[in-house]
Amino acid sequence: MSNEVGAGADAPGRPRRSWRLVLALVAAAAVIAGVLSFYASSSPDGLNRVAEDKQFSSLEQSHDAEDSPLAGYATSGVDDGRLSGGLAGVIGVGLTFLIGGGIFLVVRRRSTT
Repeated sequence: MSNEVGAGADAPGRPRRSWRLVLALVAAAAVIAGVLSFYASSSPDGLNRVAEDKQFSSLEQSHDAEDSPLAGYATSGVDDGRLSGGLAGVIGVGLTFLIGGGIFLVVRRRSTT
C-alpha cells in the first residue's frame, strides 16, 4: 500500500497517513493525561484558588454533577489516587476526541455537499 497522495488515498488530495497523525496525537494526549497527571500539583487551581484568596470559598455549594463518575478529576470506584486521576484523564481525552471528531465529521460532510 502506498502512503502517497492520489491513488489509494482515503480521499482525493488526502494521504492515509493523516489518520496515523491524528491517532498519534490522540495517543500522545492520552499518555500525557494518564502519566503526567500523576505529577500535577495538588494546590487549588483557577476559581478555587481565587475563592480561597478572596475568602469566599465558604460559599461553595454542591452541584448536580458532584456524584458523577469523573467528578473532581478522579474516577469513582478506584481507590489509588494516582491511578484514579490518570484514568480520568485518559477517559477525558477519549471522550473529547470522540465528541470533537464526531462534530468535525458532521460539519465536514455538510460543507462538501
